[in-house]
Amino acid sequence: MTEFIARLKQRKLVQWSLAYVAAAFALIQVLDVVAQRFGWPDQVEKLLILGLAIGFLLALVLAWYHGERGAQRVSGTEIVILALLLAIGGGLLWRFGRATPPTGSPDVAQRNPQAADATMQVVAAPAKSVAVLPLDNESGEKDQQYFSDGLSEDLINALSQFAGLKVISRNSSFQFRGSKQPSAAIGRALGVAHLLEGSVQKLGDEVRISAELVNAADGSTLWSQHYDRPYKDLFALQDDITSAVADALKAKLLDGGGAAAQSDRPPSGNLEAWNAYSRGRFYDAMIDPDDERRAIGFYQQAVALDPRYARAYASLSLTWTTLAGTFLGGEAQRQAFAKARAAADQALQLDPDVALAHDARGLLLQWVDFDWSGAEAEYRRALELAPADSTQRFVGRAFDALGHPQQAIPMLRQALATDPRNGGTWGWLGWSLAAAGRLDEAQEAARKAHEFVPGSPFVSTGLVIIQIQRGENKAALTSAQQVPGVWGDIALALASQGAGDRAAADAALKNLIAKQADGAAYQIAEVYGLRRDPDNMFKWLDHAWDTRDSGIGRLLTDPFILRYKNDARFVAFCKKVGLPTTTDAKAMP
Repeated sequence: MTEFIARLKQRKLVQWSLAYVAAAFALIQVLDVVAQRFGWPDQVEKLLILGLAIGFLLALVLAWYHGERGAQRVSGTEIVILALLLAIGGGLLWRFGRATPPTGSPDVAQRNPQAADATMQVVAAPAKSVAVLPLDNESGEKDQQYFSDGLSEDLINALSQFAGLKVISRNSSFQFRGSKQPSAAIGRALGVAHLLEGSVQKLGDEVRISAELVNAADGSTLWSQHYDRPYKDLFALQDDITSAVADALKAKLLDGGGAAAQSDRPPSGNLEAWNAYSRGRFYDAMIDPDDERRAIGFYQQAVALDPRYARAYASLSLTWTTLAGTFLGGEAQRQAFAKARAAADQALQLDPDVALAHDARGLLLQWVDFDWSGAEAEYRRALELAPADSTQRFVGRAFDALGHPQQAIPMLRQALATDPRNGGTWGWLGWSLAAAGRLDEAQEAARKAHEFVPGSPFVSTGLVIIQIQRGENKAALTSAQQVPGVWGDIALALASQGAGDRAAADAALKNLIAKQADGAAYQIAEVYGLRRDPDNMFKWLDHAWDTRDSGIGRLLTDPFILRYKNDARFVAFCKKVGLPTTTDAKAMP
């Protein structure tokens, strides 16, 4: 060992090391200044520092071989030591290079969308951004929750009318009801710089509201106010709060560009109609057939109290369509669609500038009339009227229906920018990503969807389909066995095909046909596509058309049916239902 230390001195490794460390330190200082000026991500600096560290090891190797003349002879022990240094350095570079890739790399979002999304939220949260957390209900009565929720949602809609102000949708911000998380964590999760929180108490003919606008990063208060007002002045009180928050954020109202003011309030100012509408919205957010029916009842009360309440008619239409297309079949479905159409027509007749009414008509055109281009036009009109809304999700679904998942993906991500915890939108994003062949990202999106709406059988079935595409047959079967109701039968019929038990797969398909021959004809066709039985697949696709199954809208992104996209029968079916005969989506091998 003494001889080895002597040789270190002879080859001047200490001098080389000190010189390298000094130069590297100076370079790091310069890089830090440059990184700040150009807004480089932290990971880039980390990689550069790591590179300099590995370079230090290489410098030692060079110094060893190019020290004093005549000292190039190397013993066996020295070779082992040098090999170990290189192996350790290479291992560190490989390990940390994989763990901390630069966020600017185009592969990051594809390999790890959760990390990419988290980075986007931290970096991109604009100064003019706010999430309205659900106001605490301090009325002492649980059945008054709808009232505080209605006030919160009205504030969201009112703030969305300000140009350049990012406002998070109800679906996402309401998931932090009663949360004990610090404001910084909530701000990061929602991608905003500010939070509006407070409480509401309704006492007879009086309303008491406390509101506070806080800086999400440190929890400091930017503005706060306490109000005691007569209940009859509720809308004026909401306007006061909206104006105060907008002033604090230095936001200005939208001006031109095709946008129009959007409001939850009835044109008559009838507070009871607004109360009924708020109750409907409360149940509508549950994504459950029984709650959807409760929502419909309250929307009907709202329009009865104010027959010119266009937004209530639009919500009524959307709820009827969603209930019918997702949970009903046969005559019950046809009647529900008819009611949805009447409500959408009434909404547009009363006020053609209500964006939600165009969404309602677009969904009917897509799910019932199979007018794909007409649906896209309605969705785009809704987006023009309410550019700050998350209507992009409808446009994205229209792109999917027309066979363009790559165009759908950015639209769905835009919708998630203002509604980042919307399970339904995450579910559709998962479907689009899978159709584009990006199965890792698709699975992450599907898991997020399941996380945000764990009780949705539709979302859970989406995860099962992606697991089947990934070849995870055991996981798909386990997931399918946990899905309830009609969608559970569909998920089990699909997942059983790859589980290796043909008898169980046949039984699951037979059960699905016995229960849902009319209500799930399209999904039965999917099962036959997965089973590589094109004759029965096309037979059931024709039946899906006869029953006007809304699932046909997924035809051009369906991995099982697209196995037969070159079949003449597929081309003929597309022409019959008015869809293009080509698609960008990838079929399952």
